[in-house]
Amino acid sequence: MPLTPDALLDLLAANGIPATTHAHPPVHTVAESQALRGDIPGAHTKNLFLRDGKKTYFLVAIAEDTPVNLKALKGPLGAKGSLSFGSAEALYEHLGVLPGAVTLLAAANDTAGLVKVAIDAELLRAEAVGCHPLTNERTTVLTPAALRAFFKLTGHEVMELEIPPPGTEP
Repeated sequence: MPLTPDALLDLLAANGIPATTHAHPPVHTVAESQALRGDIPGAHTKNLFLRDGKKTYFLVAIAEDTPVNLKALKGPLGAKGSLSFGSAEALYEHLGVLPGAVTLLAAANDTAGLVKVAIDAELLRAEAVGCHPLTNERTTVLTPAALRAFFKLTGHEVMELEIPPPGTEP
């Protein structure tokens, strides 16, 4: 059974991973998040649940204003075959969240380590990063060091991506 948002926040606290959580109306898109989040500090993410032709799953977080080019992500991710978005069923099965609530923090629900995690290097250079704590009604702000501690706790090795500029083809 996947963690609840409160259980996730308790996990962070119990492991000394500093985080600040802000409540807000539900957001389903980057545009809604920008309009409704108010003054929540930090860089904010666009999160993608992807799969390749060999059914390898990827959780990718990029800066919210970065255009998505799945063809350009294939090489940096080490994907085999073409990349596509994972189904809602696979998202829930692997990460325990529904579409609209995809988040880096869902890696806590991937206890089997079947999902590869990749983060835009730009996010890891920010002072803080905002992530949904398994619900799109809150944003939890962590430093990059706190995010790295979280991934160490969950057993995920993070791929740091330099996102290819728009128009770059593999």
